Amino acid sequence: MKIFNSIKWRLQLWYGLILVCVLVGFGFTAYQLERNRLFRRVDDEVHRRVGMLGQALHGPPHGPPQNHVRGDFAPPEFPDEGMPDGDRLPPKFTLPPKVSALFGADVPNQFFFAIRNRDNHEIGRSENAPQNADDYFAAAPASGPENLRKSPQLLRVGDEVFIAETLPSGEKIIVGASVLPESHELEIAALKLAGFGGIVLLLGLLGGWWFVGRSLRPISAISSTAAKISAGDLSQRINTEETESELGRLAAVLNSTFARLETAFAQQKQFASDAAHELRTPVSVILTQTQSALSRERDSASYKQTVEACQRAAQRMRKLIESLLELARFDAGQEVLKRMEFDFSKIIADSAEMVQTMADEKNVKIISGAEPLRITGDPERLTQVVTNLLTNAIQYNQTGGEVRIELKLENGLAVLKISDTGKGITPEDLPRVFERFYRADKSRTGAGNSGLGLSICKAIVEAHGGTIEAAQGSGSGAVFIVRLPAGS
Repeated sequence: MKIFNSIKWRLQLWYGLILVCVLVGFGFTAYQLERNRLFRRVDDEVHRRVGMLGQALHGPPHGPPQNHVRGDFAPPEFPDEGMPDGDRLPPKFTLPPKVSALFGADVPNQFFFAIRNRDNHEIGRSENAPQNADDYFAAAPASGPENLRKSPQLLRVGDEVFIAETLPSGEKIIVGASVLPESHELEIAALKLAGFGGIVLLLGLLGGWWFVGRSLRPISAISSTAAKISAGDLSQRINTEETESELGRLAAVLNSTFARLETAFAQQKQFASDAAHELRTPVSVILTQTQSALSRERDSASYKQTVEACQRAAQRMRKLIESLLELARFDAGQEVLKRMEFDFSKIIADSAEMVQTMADEKNVKIISGAEPLRITGDPERLTQVVTNLLTNAIQYNQTGGEVRIELKLENGLAVLKISDTGKGITPEDLPRVFERFYRADKSRTGAGNSGLGLSICKAIVEAHGGTIEAAQGSGSGAVFIVRLPAGS
């Protein structure tokens, strides 16, 4: 059933089941305690009457009860010819008025008694005693010293409880009472407990439904927000009022995840747009050149010019595609880096020599202050980083400017600083210079520049466990700082 797939219903059912078990246990315990109390009261009254009846049977007929222990005295002697001396009892036994008032149909619980002598002849009974008391007297234990130490047990027949006892002198007595009043009280108590339990169960279920609904309300909010986000509205966020609860912390984590998803989708959208824009220019050049060449007959020099233009556009496309693939491999974690120890200052010197021709064309002086420092990493990839940073420093520098290179060990990290004397980067653009296809302004753009160089540098440095950042120079120009773990 679908109802059992709902967390709310399952919690409610479990809560209701536990509440029912608690109420049943409480009701059963209360019922048993009340039952024991009522029957213990009847039991005590029956035992009290047994003692008084035995005392009246063997004590003076019209005097105060004798404080004798039962069994320490013999029955009174009455002259009766034909009977042994031990069985000389009056033919009809009459209780003293004080004891007789404790028996009869007009007293609570209708207490009754019956007495038989050693010959099993009945010598006394109350008016409400059972007519056929054989089953009652049969429950009386045999006389004997071992039975004198035992307390007689309360027995039950139908709606009556009784005690059957054999006195030391051999007489048998039964004392019983009706338990109909107690049974009626127990029925009333059971009905009260059932009614009280039903009310508590109803209130508990209603309260549990409200409490479960309130507790699961944040889950509904999370589901609703997730559905809106799934529909395309990435700006939706979950209300995190209960930030201290488990669901509040879950909502905070989900909000952080949604924020990253929104940023990732925005970057992906911008990335696709920028990549299309970068590819559109060389494609347009190729189409324009080919259409122009095919429009009419041209000489070989014009065809050569057209092919060269198409080649430059194709090379630009290839460079852009290779950069995109390289970034995609870094994003997917599929780029395998070499791990070897080498002198980072040697890599810097080789990179500076590689771009020296470009620096000479712009009359830019390269000043290197790199200290010998060994690190562990991929020399080819780090050469790519240094060469790219030096190329940018030269390309966006002023004529006759300088490019300074510093490499030193700081706090266990190899710190590389490359600074130039160009126009620099504005504070607004500094946080975004490593974004893909981002260009700060026209002064930072150049022919064939796709805006992916710094993004690739950042990916390579982070793959080595390092960081890269851009800053404004102390005087003018920009400073790029690379921090990498130093080798042993």
